Amino acid sequence: MWCLFKGCRQNLNPQWLFNYRIAPILHPNSHLCFHLFWKVNFCSFPIRSCCFFLFKQFLFRFQTPPTTTHIVAEVSQHNMVAAAGLVSRTGRHLQRYDIRGRRQVVGCIPYRYKTTNKSALDNIEELEVLVISSQKGKGMLFPKGGWETDESITEAASRETLEEAGVRGIVQSELGSWSFKSKTYDTFYEGYMFPLLVKEQLEFWPEKNFRQRVWMSAHEAREVCQHWWMKEALDALVGRLSSQKKQQIEEVMPCSLS
Repeated sequence: MWCLFKGCRQNLNPQWLFNYRIAPILHPNSHLCFHLFWKVNFCSFPIRSCCFFLFKQFLFRFQTPPTTTHIVAEVSQHNMVAAAGLVSRTGRHLQRYDIRGRRQVVGCIPYRYKTTNKSALDNIEELEVLVISSQKGKGMLFPKGGWETDESITEAASRETLEEAGVRGIVQSELGSWSFKSKTYDTFYEGYMFPLLVKEQLEFWPEKNFRQRVWMSAHEAREVCQHWWMKEALDALVGRLSSQKKQQIEEVMPCSLS
């Protein structure tokens, strides 16, 4: 508001000041007050100050809070997630520990095959894995979390993947287990990793506002993943899928030759 008073006193075009400096933040009909505002500018300073205060209070009633749209969107998104029964578990009162007192965590490597057309008669399936950002903003990783006492290990793997990455699918046989040290709590954990063949990708999921998810090649994922034990699990998955594909080719070849 002050820029309009100051501009008027400096012989600048008041209509230009109002249109490009003031009007964008006011109610669409606020231009009706312009002529009154302009006349007040030629009054004495006390009168201008008083009118300026009243004018500002009047216009404030028509302003829309800038965060209203974002609040409505976030509430609607929260309602959709809650309506679908997707809520992240919190707390560690159900947390499992092994006989050495190490917290047991379970993770998944979500994967899919992306089909690309090399030619009209030849399609190539490329392996892609899904990585997510850390809540602490320190790199990328695969979904993981605590294994709790009221669920099986595969249920925990599926739940953590849904909560953190927003995908559902088929949890396959275990890739292995690793003992690793937590940098945050300076203690050792026992981690189990599973592959998950993705069948459904959700638009809304519990941790959408806290994480990003990115599909990429296994090579790219290995480069960006921040945990060494997850990289080893990824290597195990790539090796397993390569062996399965090679076996399928060998089974098909005798049939084609005959």
